[in-house]
Amino acid sequence: MPLSREEREQFLAEPHVAALSVAGEEGRGPLSVPVWYQYEPGGDIWVLTGLGSRKHRLIDAAGRFTLMVDRLDPTIRYVSVEGPVTRTSPGTREILREISARYLPAEKVDEYIEFAEKNHGDSIVIHMHPEHWVSSDLGSL
Repeated sequence: MPLSREEREQFLAEPHVAALSVAGEEGRGPLSVPVWYQYEPGGDIWVLTGLGSRKHRLIDAAGRFTLMVDRLDPTIRYVSVEGPVTRTSPGTREILREISARYLPAEKVDEYIEFAEKNHGDSIVIHMHPEHWVSSDLGSL
């Protein structure tokens, strides 16, 4: 059964790891990778990625991307959302802290931020406006 607007937005707002897909280079399939993301119902979605990374370059070229999140328990449910990039901005320590705190236990956030700043280089925040939604709850098949 499709989810209502409220159900799909609330599900997307939960801290699932998403599969991000974006059109690939000529002769290659789409890039599909797991990502952390941030979303509040009714707003835009944002992801943080390496500045100049393949993901960044492909999203920049395509101007849009797709996120798909799912779960298996307590029911099989998924939401897929696709839309245009609305803006980009430089990644900051505050943004890194926000996304890290969404996914990691509180006692691991500072350690992860230190690791990421040391090993991942500059980052960019990419905002996407949800335009097309596909969702379903298949129950507990």
